[in-house]
Amino acid sequence: MAQTTARVTKGGKHYEVLVDLDEAMKVRKGEGNINAAVLTDAIFHNLKSGEHVSDIDLKNNFGTTEMIEVAEKIIKGGEVVRTAESMKADTDVKYKQVVDFMVSHAVSPEGRPYTPDRIMKALSEAHVNVKNKPIESQVDDIIDQLSKVLPLKIERKKVKLLIPALHTGKAYGIIKEFMVQESWKNNGDLEVVVEMPTALTFDFYDRINSATSGSVMSEELK
Repeated sequence: MAQTTARVTKGGKHYEVLVDLDEAMKVRKGEGNINAAVLTDAIFHNLKSGEHVSDIDLKNNFGTTEMIEVAEKIIKGGEVVRTAESMKADTDVKYKQVVDFMVSHAVSPEGRPYTPDRIMKALSEAHVNVKNKPIESQVDDIIDQLSKVLPLKIERKKVKLLIPALHTGKAYGIIKEFMVQESWKNNGDLEVVVEMPTALTFDFYDRINSATSGSVMSEELK
């Protein structure tokens, strides 16, 4: 069990509570048990010094003096301090996802596959920074960086989409990472050309069809 601080600033004052990191992160997502997440029986201005918060401050800034209610508001509305160990674990997961993707879909110019160790070494040599967001939204940038130290190729697909005006708002967030061309029609429809690694197209179609209730029209381009 990793202990850490959840904190928030309100009315110019700091409010802190000791929490279990894993459970607190679940609470932030609406999944955890708040009673299991909170490890103290009071709210503090400063955990290290043990400076307790008065009921008046709690009432004025959180609308309640109930400790668990306040703690939940701090966890959900403030910051849960990540430990170095926790952040490294998340980073390791992201890098493994990149390695798995490259091993499955990238080959040398001669068509030979690369081993996981070679991909990981190349990530290090190219100083690739894998961001804390879905791999599919950053894979092109990662490939560009990797290509500086490791010759590779990945089969790509280019698709033209026509998105009805009713759904462009939801769809735009999905297509923007892959969009190479866009054209807005007079009726508000959006015509775009997207390009991505072929391995990502199945998931892409699934998400774009869900966002447009299946009304998007698509045409694969050569």
